[in-house]
Amino acid sequence: MQLSLAGQVAVVTGASSGLGRGIAELFAEAGAAVVVNYHGGVEAAAEVVRGIEAKGGEAIAVQADVADPDAVARMFEAAAARFGAVDILVANSGIQQDAPFAEMTLQDWHKVISTNLTGQFLCCQAALRRFRAQGRRPHSRALGKILCMSSVHDRIPWAGHANYAASKGGIAMLMQSLAQEVAAEGIRVNAIAPGAIRTRINAGARAEGEAKMLDLIPYGRVGEPEDVARAALFLVSDLADYVVGATLYVDGGMTLYPGFRDNG
Repeated sequence: MQLSLAGQVAVVTGASSGLGRGIAELFAEAGAAVVVNYHGGVEAAAEVVRGIEAKGGEAIAVQADVADPDAVARMFEAAAARFGAVDILVANSGIQQDAPFAEMTLQDWHKVISTNLTGQFLCCQAALRRFRAQGRRPHSRALGKILCMSSVHDRIPWAGHANYAASKGGIAMLMQSLAQEVAAEGIRVNAIAPGAIRTRINAGARAEGEAKMLDLIPYGRVGEPEDVARAALFLVSDLADYVVGATLYVDGGMTLYPGFRDNG
């Protein structure tokens, strides 16, 4: 059995940059047709599509705010109209709006929860409906595959980022509850929880002191988008057909609480 997505269609949200871009590009290399979702970066999304097509792959860019149910519905309709079906969802879109807890505005709270958690709910719901409507296809052992993008902060508290950590903790239980509910239909739902990865979302923290960040990573390096993309490819492939309701931590050991290496 090969690590192949030939004949399959993947919707990747937040795919115009960072982890989403890396996942979209690797999925295309593995044979999938890819829907490159973006919110505001139209040119960046177009660049991802051009890069995939230049290597012989298939992709389209589709604008949608994942917190808007009508926009999510249109995105899945566009995917099915262009490629005939949807086999894979990678619910990756995420943002940060950081503030000390007492100073965090309700708008800061709602914005992050709406994008990070409600957005995943809406995209997973749309994918589930699509999988059921189209029925089983010959390209995969599963009826459909959903991969939720979580974070090490579904386990590690993060002062000054309560909205973000709450959204990721919510994703962990959303994923497991959905996996439990739909596994009997042949739908596999899993999650990836990245640690520190070189993306735009943590560029500020890295600029302030990457050496300090490395103190939190036993493996001794900051991750790259391809580290997460390779894990994502495995989880949505038939090689992971018996993996259901699992969270794979791609974090260089960050969740091992490295502060306790010398007895705390």
